[in-house]
Amino acid sequence: MPGLLGKKIGMTSVFSVEGKNVPCTVIEAGPCVVTQVKTVEVDGYEAIQLGFQDKKEKHTTKPLLGHFKKAGVAPKKHLAEFKGFDGELNLGDTVSVELFNEATFVDVIGTSKGKGFQGVVKRHGFGGVGQSTHGQHNRARKPGSIGACSYPAKVFKGMRMGGQLGGDRVTVQNLQVLKVIPDHNLLLIKGSVPGCKGSIVIIEK
Repeated sequence: MPGLLGKKIGMTSVFSVEGKNVPCTVIEAGPCVVTQVKTVEVDGYEAIQLGFQDKKEKHTTKPLLGHFKKAGVAPKKHLAEFKGFDGELNLGDTVSVELFNEATFVDVIGTSKGKGFQGVVKRHGFGGVGQSTHGQHNRARKPGSIGACSYPAKVFKGMRMGGQLGGDRVTVQNLQVLKVIPDHNLLLIKGSVPGCKGSIVIIEK
């Protein structure tokens, strides 16, 4: 699907036509530059590689530097591939947020906030075990039994336990596009988007 790379700016709210206050996420979508055009003959599939945000040459590896020079563009920090663009795109062409002028809904891909090591109540929504009285003093947020005692004498794979929470690639589908502001490359999307402020996201039609 065609799309763009962008940066999450933060959240705000706008008023709808009906007068409702709608929470939305502000994303700086593009402008992105075409850094590679992949074809069936050369690469085995058709796709457009887009680059987002400039990067200093001294911080770019030699192979990537040659890749960008071949495209005739400045080095970019972030790269992503998209399929299904309408019309023909060439190396060095710019794709702006106006791509979403006719879009009603988009999918947004981002990296969720890392929460560190968390217990089963926060990580999986466990209700806790035991009562708060009758001599029980330190088992309120514990997982309880995790396996049988005699047979099978093991803990099954995939048992929900404490562990690392967040920091995963998350796709949120069918988010409504509220407004496109081409002058500032901004896209207003209804609802929340995974990631913290300043994180890089992929927006797809």
